[in-house]
Amino acid sequence: MALAAARPGGPPAGAGLGLYLDRRLLAIAVLGFAAGIPYLLSSATLSARLERAGVELATIGFFGWVSLAYSLKLLWAPAVDRLPIPGLTRRLGRRRAWMLVAQGLVVVALALLGFADPARSLGLTALLALLLAFASATQDIVVDAYRIEAVETGLLGASAANYVVGYRLALLVSGGGALLIADALDWGATYLVMGAAMAVGIATTLAVAEPKPAVPVGSGASGPAAFFREAVVAPLADFARRPGWLGILVFVALFKLADQMLGPIANPFYLRLGFSLSEIGLVSKVYGLAMTLLGALLGGLMVARLGFFASLFITGVLQGASNLMFAALALAGPSLPMLIAAITVENLSGGLVTAAFLGYLSALCSVAFTATQYALLSSLMNLVPGVLKGASGWLAAEIGWAPFFVATALLALPGLGLLVWLRRGTGALAQEGPGDG
Repeated sequence: MALAAARPGGPPAGAGLGLYLDRRLLAIAVLGFAAGIPYLLSSATLSARLERAGVELATIGFFGWVSLAYSLKLLWAPAVDRLPIPGLTRRLGRRRAWMLVAQGLVVVALALLGFADPARSLGLTALLALLLAFASATQDIVVDAYRIEAVETGLLGASAANYVVGYRLALLVSGGGALLIADALDWGATYLVMGAAMAVGIATTLAVAEPKPAVPVGSGASGPAAFFREAVVAPLADFARRPGWLGILVFVALFKLADQMLGPIANPFYLRLGFSLSEIGLVSKVYGLAMTLLGALLGGLMVARLGFFASLFITGVLQGASNLMFAALALAGPSLPMLIAAITVENLSGGLVTAAFLGYLSALCSVAFTATQYALLSSLMNLVPGVLKGASGWLAAEIGWAPFFVATALLALPGLGLLVWLRRGTGALAQEGPGDG
């Protein structure tokens, strides 16, 4: 039975954890799982396969460029927003048609990668990895657009939370799960099993209802110039018409700085502090995942009850607090209770901020240009942190672990200041929730 789609509207009153049982939100969790499956299989998991195949380390590093497809998806997001899929769009609608095509392409790429042998056909493996990343990034574009359009404004935080839960579980399956399968069987079987796991996403795509389009798919405009105006210029011009739009873009670029700076050097920090691999794996990965999922669910509920401004302010403060917990851990040394406390605060706050912030980005998008505008915002969200966190190891080595974490905690302040300014100075906190009068 098809699931009912809803248009943006008022938030649910007295929302509780039961809101996650909404069939649309459950479907979004499954679509998030399908979106997460291919990510590591074209990056970290693939690098393990290349290492086992005897590929040189420098060459394995070059495969990291494959992930640029996720950063460049804004380039073809306008086509996803506007172009119909012949034979499918008429039957399924523009979102479901693109989802089905992207998911099918992911399955094909996974199967072909399963049969490829990096030791004998490294160039072919690279091309197939690029195909997988392109298909995966395309799936991200359309799933993001669907989850924004399929629920009311008051459920955008919960929608983002369920997406995060599904995506994170998929990373567990395509990361650690894939390595276990490869160890027990072989890499070919691993990629085929991962391709089979996409079946749940395909089935969900066929089951859900298509959101009602805000504009006709591929309007009467014809020719490259007309398409460029309709698919590229119009979404950007629409965004630029809102109050404080430039401040919003700066806020999006800076808000998650403190949250993302730890990523590249987390494991070296734990190891240099004296923790064992088992302690890191159990506390940081297994327990940390549970805290992230809990944080995401609580973050969606927070947005439904408090609205975007209060949720973003609280989670912005928690970003800085989590970094201060790591400063305390650096001073305490290899204390397992302190590690557990730091991971609890870090991953719980990370789940909270991700659900709240993705919900806010979703609310910023006009339903007439969802895919293009969200691709712009999500790319911008990762741009500045992606550039700065490359220097995190150098900075930690220069000033020491504890000062490094204190310094990165201060990176939460610009985002908080911009949030208050957007709220009070411009009224640009768009499409506010129940707590944002």
